[in-house]
Amino acid sequence: MRKVLIVGAGQSGLQLGLSLLARDYDVTVMSARTPDEIRSGRVMSTQCMFNMALQHERDEGLNLWEQDCVKVEGLGVSIAAPDSSRALDWVGKLDHFAQSVDQRVKMAGWLELFEERGGKLIIHGVTTADLNTLAGMYDLTVVAAGKGELVQLFDRNPDLSPYTSPQRALSLAYVHGMGPRPEHPDFSAVRFNVIPGIGELFVIPGYTLSGNCEILFFEGVPGGPLDCWQDRPGPQEHLDRILGFMKQYLPWEYDRARNAELTDSRATLAGGYTPVVRNPVGELPSGHTVLGMADVVVANDPITGQGSNNASKCAASFLQSIVENEEKPFDRQWMHGAFDRYWEYAQHVTMWTNAMLQPPPPHVMEILGAAGSNPTVASRFANGFEDPSDFQHWFMDPEKAAKYLASV
Repeated sequence: MRKVLIVGAGQSGLQLGLSLLARDYDVTVMSARTPDEIRSGRVMSTQCMFNMALQHERDEGLNLWEQDCVKVEGLGVSIAAPDSSRALDWVGKLDHFAQSVDQRVKMAGWLELFEERGGKLIIHGVTTADLNTLAGMYDLTVVAAGKGELVQLFDRNPDLSPYTSPQRALSLAYVHGMGPRPEHPDFSAVRFNVIPGIGELFVIPGYTLSGNCEILFFEGVPGGPLDCWQDRPGPQEHLDRILGFMKQYLPWEYDRARNAELTDSRATLAGGYTPVVRNPVGELPSGHTVLGMADVVVANDPITGQGSNNASKCAASFLQSIVENEEKPFDRQWMHGAFDRYWEYAQHVTMWTNAMLQPPPPHVMEILGAAGSNPTVASRFANGFEDPSDFQHWFMDPEKAAKYLASV
C-alpha cells in the first residue's frame, strides 16, 4: 500500500486525501487546526464552485451540503456610471447550478470524514525542518498549504507571473438579512458589480455555520478608496465600511443590504496577495522532493472566482496522475508531468484572470454590452466561469470576439 503525506487541509488537500483513501492508499493529512478550531475561527475565503468542480465532489461522495446550500443559477453583471447609476445590467443563466459553502463548514466536516473513513490526521503546523524529516517516510509528499513557510520551497516562475504585488485589496463579510433581489426574484445569482477605476463588488449567495447567507466581497484597486483595510477594523466597523461603500458607489446593492447583519463575530476578512505561478517541485535539504498543488503553485486573484474551482480540478487531475503511476516512483520527472497535465487547463484560468485585472479593452466592452440584449452572449459568459478554457475561443482575442458577436 503506497503511503502519501498531504500537508494542508483545504479544498485541494482534503479532496485529494479523501479520494486516495477511497482507492486504498495509506494517507496522512497534516492540519494546523482541529475541526472545532476551524469552525470557531475566522472565515477563510469567498468561494463559488461551479458544476465541473462540484461534480468532482459528487463523484467522491463529498457533497455533504448540496441539499442545504442555496443553488446559484445565474451570474449577473452591472457597471456603475460616474453618478452611481447603472450603466449596464444583465444576468446570464447557468446551464448547471453553482454553490458556495463556507470553508469553515466544509473543511471541518471533511476532516472529520477523513478520520471516519480511516485516514490518519495529525494536528500540527509543519515547518521546512519538519518536512525534511517526514518526506523520507512516504512514497509521495504533497504540499497543499498555500500560505506560510512551506510555500518558499517552490520558486516563482517569472515567465508566467507578470505581477510582483497584490492587484486588489480584498475585503469581505458574510451576512444575513439581505432583502429580495428585484432583478430576478425567482432565482439566485452571483452578482458582479464593476466600479470603473475603483474596484468590484461580488454578492455571492452561500451557506455558512448558521445556514444560507450572502457574501459581500469587495476588490479594491490598490491606492484607491477601497484600499483602506490596513487598520484591521472590528467586525461591525468592517461591515459598516463595506455598506458605506455600497451606498456610495452601488446604491442598487445597498438597497438590499441596508439591514444586513453579520452571520457571526468571525465573519469578516481583509487582505490581499500577489498572483503567482510557481515551480511545482520543491527540494528539501535532505534531497527529497515534494509536489506543490493548487494555490501553492497557481495562485490567481479571486476576481474570477476560480480559487476553489482550481483547487478541486487540481485535486482531480493529481488523483488521476497518482493512480496511473501505479507502483512507479513519484520522482521529479513524474511531479513535473503531473503539474503539466493540470497546467494544460489552469493556464487558461490564469490568462483570463490576469486579463480581468486590467481595464477592459474595447472588444470586451462590446461583449459585455451585447450581453445586455442577447441572452446567448450573457449565458456563454456566465458559463465560462465553470470552464474558463472556453474564453480563449471568443473572449480573449479581438478578432475572435468580433467573429463570435457577428455570428450571434
